[in-house]
Amino acid sequence: MYLASQDPDQPLLAPAVHADLTGFPPILLQAGTNELLLDDSVRLAERAREADVDVILDITAGVPHVFQAFAGTLDEAGQALDRAALFLTQHLDAH
Repeated sequence: MYLASQDPDQPLLAPAVHADLTGFPPILLQAGTNELLLDDSVRLAERAREADVDVILDITAGVPHVFQAFAGTLDEAGQALDRAALFLTQHLDAH
C-alpha cells in the first residue's frame, strides 16, 4: 500500500537504504524500541556514518512511534525533546 506498486529501489521511497547522504548536516534520529521504523533508523544512522555525517541515534526503551508527542504525559517524551533541544543548540551555536 505504501509503495502503490512503485519500484521500491527509488531513493525517495526508501531513503534509509538508497539516499545519498554525502554532505548532509548533523542528524539526530530518535526512535523507541517499540518503533515500527526502528530498523530503518538504525540503517539510516549506519549509512550516515559511512558518508562521514555526524549522526546520533537516540533509542528510548519501551516507547512507540512519535512518542515525543506525549510530552507532559510520558516522562521519556520530555526527556527526548530536551535531548533534541540540546542537539539543536550545540549545532546552531557552532555555526
